[in-house]
Amino acid sequence: MSRQTDFSRIGPNLILATTVALIVAFAALLVRIGADAQWLAALGHVIATRHAIPTGVPFAAAPTSHWPNVLVLAELIFNGLERALGDRGLMLAQLLAVAVAMVVLVRDARAGAAAAAGTCAALLLAAVGAMPSLAIVRVQLFSLVLFPVLVALLRAQTRQPSQAIWLVVPLLALWSNLHGAALLGVGVVVAYLLLCRFRRDWLLAVGVAGASVVALCLTPALARTVAYYHGVVTNLAAQRGEGQWGPLSLSAPLDLVLIAAALLLVIRVWRGRAELWEWCVIVALAALTIHASRNGVWLLFFLVAPAARGIIEKRSWQALVPIVAVASVGAICFAVLRGPASAGATRSLVAGAVVLAHGSPVLANGAIDEQVALAGGRIEVGNPIDAFSRPEQAMYLDWLAGDASGRRALAPAVRVVLVSRGSPTQTLMAHTPGFAPAGGDRTTAIYERAPGSLLADVP
Repeated sequence: MSRQTDFSRIGPNLILATTVALIVAFAALLVRIGADAQWLAALGHVIATRHAIPTGVPFAAAPTSHWPNVLVLAELIFNGLERALGDRGLMLAQLLAVAVAMVVLVRDARAGAAAAAGTCAALLLAAVGAMPSLAIVRVQLFSLVLFPVLVALLRAQTRQPSQAIWLVVPLLALWSNLHGAALLGVGVVVAYLLLCRFRRDWLLAVGVAGASVVALCLTPALARTVAYYHGVVTNLAAQRGEGQWGPLSLSAPLDLVLIAAALLLVIRVWRGRAELWEWCVIVALAALTIHASRNGVWLLFFLVAPAARGIIEKRSWQALVPIVAVASVGAICFAVLRGPASAGATRSLVAGAVVLAHGSPVLANGAIDEQVALAGGRIEVGNPIDAFSRPEQAMYLDWLAGDASGRRALAPAVRVVLVSRGSPTQTLMAHTPGFAPAGGDRTTAIYERAPGSLLADVP
């Protein structure tokens, strides 16, 4: 029986919906709260309580007054989710973002004349390669939706140019208030305008490009938004390639999966054909992914629609569709009831550490610093890393790496330190004079400064 006959019996929409549900189910089963999430809720709580945007990061002891707060809207949303449903609220937002992103990618591919079978295959490949981004809750959940929406709009304009291209301007303005990847969105828009639209209507292309750049600055920080994006791009973690900014590595299993998925999709893009501006964006996104693997999700998302046109699925999976659909819905329900996987320290430990600190700033690694801020405590330095001066960033990153020079981050005011067990930071603290173990839990250890110990005691 041909594949076309199978689709006519089941209906392509059902098969596509089942594929989306399967992807959301895998994300739900693996979901956890990652770094770069809870500090937004903590800052959003301050804004909601004071009814004003504070200067810098109010829960940080190190100076941050120079930092322009651009993501106020994202902070308020995260605070609302945390206050209403706790971490499960962030989990539900992540799963909703994944579902919407997948639906937009499907519609984009189908609008480009891709078959349902090819769309399912391309979507699954992209999801497997991007699973860390789909399953770990971070502020980028907003971009998981807005990036596919922007790309779908540009591809629709490629097929049928119209004045609707101006919709990218409010879209980018909204995006800039939610996540810094809006800067990437501007780059994609400019590539389309210069390589596709400029020859047809250069005046419109220049106008939309200029308005798109201005749209980035339509945030509470206004013109200082430029400084914010400069800080995001040039922070020391990005320059050193540490943490989320780590480069693509052939020794990392998840990176190998990403590479394999991207290569398979690119091969299909070659068969399915793509526009010049699309190839230029693919090359640029590939370069960004090599520099920082976190960008791989945007590359994979961008490849779905053109790759789907080049995939010809010959095997029939008709009998599995009902089973997969039911199993996916069941898995999603189970995962939501269970909640996100535990990460970082327990709430009770963080609350105890805040009490132990007696109002002094806490130094913590991983995402624990964000937990401290969310619990109402103060931190010395942490996320958002670009809010701090470069010397403060250097000291903190050295401390996270377990380098002896990182002991400079142990300012005299720091009485309590929280570290993940087995981390280089714990090894450093275990050999740091003036600090002694003061309890902990299965994943996190507490170190407390001995009475009378000064910074001078720390080599």
